[in-house]
Amino acid sequence: MDILGTIRKWSAGLAETAISLAALAIALQILMGSANVPFLGSTDVIGNVSSILDTLGSQGLIGLVALWVLYSIWKSRK
Repeated sequence: MDILGTIRKWSAGLAETAISLAALAIALQILMGSANVPFLGSTDVIGNVSSILDTLGSQGLIGLVALWVLYSIWKSRK
């Protein structure tokens, strides 16, 4: 039984689904503007993503290192 392999496959599938849903939410918010997006309500997805990027950007070098680590983890899973 390869339990860790199974957990890794499930987590990769979950991450892929989450990224796809985030991309869909951003596209819907761009298309619909300030109107409530179905299933999201009044959640500001673009504002939340911008806030996360601003937080990482304001950290200077540490933010860049964090982005690099996240990117390398994402790239190595394929």
